[in-house]
Amino acid sequence: MAVQEARQGVLPGDHGGGCACGDCPHGARRGHRRAVAEFLLMREGFAAGQGLPAAVAHSASASRQWVSDELTQSAAVVAERGRAEGDVWLARLWRRTAFTVWALIGVLLLVQALTAIGAGWTAARTAGLVAAVLVGGVLTAASWFHRARGGALAPLIGEDNRLSTSRVVAASWVLFLAYAVLVLVGRLAGASGHEERDALIAGLDLARGAGVVTVLAVVCAIAVLVRRVVGLRVLGQRLQKVRADRPRAADLLTDDAGRGTFADIQYVVIGTVALLFAVVRLARRPDQLPDLPWGLAVVVLVSAATYVAGKYAEGGRPVILSVVRSREAGDLDGPIRTGDDIEIRGAGFVPPGAGTADRLSRMVVRIGPVHVHVPLVPVPGGFSNPRDEVLTVPVPADVEPGRVEVQVVTAAGVETNRCVIDVTD
Repeated sequence: MAVQEARQGVLPGDHGGGCACGDCPHGARRGHRRAVAEFLLMREGFAAGQGLPAAVAHSASASRQWVSDELTQSAAVVAERGRAEGDVWLARLWRRTAFTVWALIGVLLLVQALTAIGAGWTAARTAGLVAAVLVGGVLTAASWFHRARGGALAPLIGEDNRLSTSRVVAASWVLFLAYAVLVLVGRLAGASGHEERDALIAGLDLARGAGVVTVLAVVCAIAVLVRRVVGLRVLGQRLQKVRADRPRAADLLTDDAGRGTFADIQYVVIGTVALLFAVVRLARRPDQLPDLPWGLAVVVLVSAATYVAGKYAEGGRPVILSVVRSREAGDLDGPIRTGDDIEIRGAGFVPPGAGTADRLSRMVVRIGPVHVHVPLVPVPGGFSNPRDEVLTVPVPADVEPGRVEVQVVTAAGVETNRCVIDVTD
């Protein structure tokens, strides 16, 4: 679809004159779409053998390098447009979060009005509505002050510009407990008798809310622990992280590459179920903290432990397993010489989320003292080089014959182990 739009020259919804600027939401979005379409058109053309100048068409290595350089420049434009679109999207997000918050308050008012038919309006309903308005006001104010970074979602966005699963789960419990306490405060402020006030104060006893308080403490501790664990593993080069263009809701259930992960999914699902149970308990007993049963609380704790274990287990340092001479059909077998292509076999060369062309083009192979940028080799629908398990690079003429070390530097800046090869004259 994007290739067809690029061939037509105009993307649907463009501003007059084909605006592709990043100063307005429409310009940033259309500019990114146009850059992506042009890149895809260029990649598919090169994959089909089209667009090569006659000066490099006679040499396979020269044409490969020229194609890689052209794709790298186009990919850099795509990345720049993507970052601009992400910044504009974040700047507009605060309005959406504020609208969502007040829409939920409207839903709460509607539900209370419908359930009050026949039963009558009670002080608990008033306290619940007032507490919701207070929480909504705080979230709206927070959205305004952090409007350039995603509004109320700013604290939930990690350093890699993705939504953090642990922070979202912890923030959900914090907001719910704050709302529950405000409901009790509202009821206490409107209570007229001593017995009613004493009963409301007793509703805050730890014996009644021990389960929900325990869950709150654990999920908040995990949000802090996971941030520390991920940061230390990145600095220790045991985990590769690349920055996303903008956060997405799918980040809560997937890894950096967009694949669903069991640890995240089960943590979100079980946390959501337990939170819904606590909401129903508060609606049924608005005179005390939700008494989360210990059985359900333990289930949440087991889910949280699984999530933390998953964070410890994910990732890993890239590794070179072997380096061999790349052989084309019809070539003679022989040793590695300068000018030959070498095939580096291993694992973890492409970090999760680094499959885009601008990130692939940042991969470097050190061959002795020489830094060789990994060429992009397009094929229909993607690239045949580099891949997560195989890289192919030429041995430059600046490499001195003898025993030299080969090392890969990934797009995340992580270095692999060194592998020694023999280069002959």
